[in-house]
Amino acid sequence: MKPALAFRQPHYPNSWQDLPDGELILEEINRQLSPWWYKFFGYHLLKIGTLSGAINSEECSIRNQVTLSTSKMIGDVMADIDDLPFLEHSVDVCILSHALEFALDPHHVVREANRVLIPNGYLVLTGFNPISLAGLNKLIPHRRKQSPWNERFFSPMRVKDWLHLMGYEILSDQRCIHSTLGSNTLENKSGENGFSQHWQRFADKYFSNLGSVYVIIAKKRVLPLTPIKPKWKLQPAFRPGKVETAKISSMNRVNKHNTKLVK
Repeated sequence: MKPALAFRQPHYPNSWQDLPDGELILEEINRQLSPWWYKFFGYHLLKIGTLSGAINSEECSIRNQVTLSTSKMIGDVMADIDDLPFLEHSVDVCILSHALEFALDPHHVVREANRVLIPNGYLVLTGFNPISLAGLNKLIPHRRKQSPWNERFFSPMRVKDWLHLMGYEILSDQRCIHSTLGSNTLENKSGENGFSQHWQRFADKYFSNLGSVYVIIAKKRVLPLTPIKPKWKLQPAFRPGKVETAKISSMNRVNKHNTKLVK
């Protein structure tokens, strides 16, 4: 397995329009997250990256929503996504949308999100699935030199392994958009292509794991620590027994002998 660390600086897109079929991907991610917004609660929601900031979260009950970006003109806070300027355990929900593919160190990005997330907080991750029609574009010479196929794609199973090691519970793992995502057109928009609609329904039913985009929702589980007493405290306390002295022992024998004579 190749290391997750990139050997060159990836180019993070400024908007979804910079990605092939980016508006279609954003629309589908919003549809997948729509049933989850009312389940998220707390005080702070953090969208990490410009792409995460474009996700529609108006239905979420969390009012304090902050977008972190490398550009001050786009987000609310300007910082690197792998060096978050927030306190530990200060965010209730973190959204990482298509950030791992464009990160120099994806492991560190996830660890930073985990650091600022409170216990029992929610982490939302989306990305490109390498085992899909979109992932096959990496085999085409002229495509693999273009964004995003010139970046690293991480399989949902690998991302979930990272989360399991950090103690997360996977609540949902959905795959969507069974397309090559190389046409740069919204061919799957309702009413425009009947064949595409039938294909999407067929693929969702029989090839659900081969969707070009994955949406993972995980919950941070932190088990309380039970203090273990040292072994020397678990042993019974030392209590010396009573030992008769030689003088007392001889007197007891004499008393027993006299008692027998009297009888």
